[in-house]
Amino acid sequence: MEQDELLRFAVGVLERLRLPYLVTGSIATIFYGEPRFTNDIDIVVDLAPERVGELCRAFPTEQFYVDEASARAAVERRGQFNVIHPTSGLKLDIVVPEADEFNRSRFERAARVHPAADYVASFASVEDVILKKMDFYRRGGSDKHLQDIAGVLRISGEKLDTEYIEDWASRLGLTEIWRTLRSRGGR
Repeated sequence: MEQDELLRFAVGVLERLRLPYLVTGSIATIFYGEPRFTNDIDIVVDLAPERVGELCRAFPTEQFYVDEASARAAVERRGQFNVIHPTSGLKLDIVVPEADEFNRSRFERAARVHPAADYVASFASVEDVILKKMDFYRRGGSDKHLQDIAGVLRISGEKLDTEYIEDWASRLGLTEIWRTLRSRGGR
């Protein structure tokens, strides 16, 4: 299985189960920005405890490994769990979001996009992808997050709602990172 096939499969499962979700992380920055290698797909899923088993069963055990107990724990603590495709080594990082104002905004602003010509998926908006990448940079300091943002700014910078980014950057304590990125040539 290739990464694009895994994304298509996962989106198909989430759409069929009618679970609110957002493709985010590196896959989203590749979509909105410049290509780079990544071996995982980050998907934020608003997953209620009573839907965990149903979601886990949607990934056939002969193709995927998913631990239902880990999924239940992730829902309880609002964390993440993995769905692994052992043959390819690819994985889905399923993130269960906090029930806060920022995440509500992210879901309201979801963009329905075509990752390929034959299907549609819910992606986090370009602005929300940038905000989360800045947050991950703040938490871990990895320059890959800044490189991802720079690629998005080069490709999608003219389309950005900078007022939205600035508002949330201020609320999330990311203003200094945003200013630095803009001073380096971002819009």
